[in-house]
Amino acid sequence: MKRLVVVLAAGLGTRMKSPRAKVLHPLLGRPVLAHLLEALGRLEADRIFVVTGHQREEVAPLAEAFGAVPLVQEPQLGTGHALSLCRGPLESEGEAEVLVVPGDAPLLPMDEVGRFWTDFSASRRTAAVVSMVLPDPGSYGRVLREGRFLRAIREAKDCSPEERAVTEVNTGVYFLRSPEVFSLLARIGRNNTQREFYLTDLFALLDGEGRPAVLFRTQDPQAFQGINSQRELAGATARLRAALVESWMDAGVTVLDPATTWIEPAVRLAPGVLLHPFVRLQGSTRLQEGVEVRSFSVLSDTEVGAFTLVKEHCVLEKTVVGPRCLVGPFSRTREGTVLEEGVHLGNFVETKKAALGRGVKANHLSYLGDATVGAGSNIGAGTITCNYDGEKKHPTVLGERVFVGSDTQLVAPVTVGDGAYIGAGTTVTQAVPPGALAVSRVPQRNIEGWVARKKKGPGGPRGGSPPGEGPGG
Repeated sequence: MKRLVVVLAAGLGTRMKSPRAKVLHPLLGRPVLAHLLEALGRLEADRIFVVTGHQREEVAPLAEAFGAVPLVQEPQLGTGHALSLCRGPLESEGEAEVLVVPGDAPLLPMDEVGRFWTDFSASRRTAAVVSMVLPDPGSYGRVLREGRFLRAIREAKDCSPEERAVTEVNTGVYFLRSPEVFSLLARIGRNNTQREFYLTDLFALLDGEGRPAVLFRTQDPQAFQGINSQRELAGATARLRAALVESWMDAGVTVLDPATTWIEPAVRLAPGVLLHPFVRLQGSTRLQEGVEVRSFSVLSDTEVGAFTLVKEHCVLEKTVVGPRCLVGPFSRTREGTVLEEGVHLGNFVETKKAALGRGVKANHLSYLGDATVGAGSNIGAGTITCNYDGEKKHPTVLGERVFVGSDTQLVAPVTVGDGAYIGAGTTVTQAVPPGALAVSRVPQRNIEGWVARKKKGPGGPRGGSPPGEGPGG
């Protein structure tokens, strides 16, 4: 028998009080729905369907990126209506067991869900519901049970005072047999305060036919709770972040202050990595053995080689850093930057689509964009590559062992040969041959006695001729 999954992800999430669809809110660097779909992949279901509605132009492509099939619910008339729209696609799969999950529950523990699914298969029941006990159930639907069987689920707004006191609640995770349940779904009405088709009404109908759903109670209520507010989103982020940081510490990564360290799920770290407080590792960042990242640095989709030191306040984006490099403080590397072994990139140096060869040093106040710098070259303070002419970007190519003096402008496209020197203050507009010295600054001229004459001028204390007049003026 096939195993299918339906993710209910059509709603706005009004309690989030945000124009963004609830399932698109960021959770540790990725949308809420992305976390859930990745986790569901571990169940190895035959097919996953995602019911979309609000902002489906963004939700549907996200679902497809994980191999799921998006379906449209328009208008959104409740969870029962959402599942009924799946009838055609589900019945086309033949007899199947269907797991229904809410799209706002990204931390579902799939090991436990998988065990519940196995128990459901063995039970041969038409339906099963996962419940949890909460000391303060709030707006969760109350579970009304008899023994291990479910009599009904009452939505909080429709509860009597006695029902509201029940602490066992619905998680929104269901197991159903298709196509058996669809004849009952057609009987669900909208006689409730929300005027919606509640999927939860299905279970009272099943009980009325003498085939009540079986109940599975989770021992980890936090993991099954959905995200219904900004506070709950922050709480889920904190739980996931803490769990990831702890797992990396267990794997041999030194995290000096776990409470302030941000590591996203796709990051990979080797044993021996050292992370200082307030480090942020994002996207698909990879750190090799012995890498040290100091406080307030942010690394996104960046690979860092063994025993490299990233000092304070660096921002590295889509960059490849070789082993034994020294980066920062206050360095920024942008997309396409490649630093080979032993490169030194210092304070207030920015790179973009730049390839710096082995041992290159650029220690101060420079911009290297669309540039290739050969091994052993030295870039003086204040050097910039003028790579943009107002319409197009152009490359700058420096050979090996090039020495670039301070306050140099390299006007691309331009090349500098191996071993060449560029004098401080030079504007390079044409190729520099290997071993040559390029100088373009104006010859120095000293004006003798200029300071004394300035002090005697009209603005000075003793009067006299204006600066620049008289001998040598």
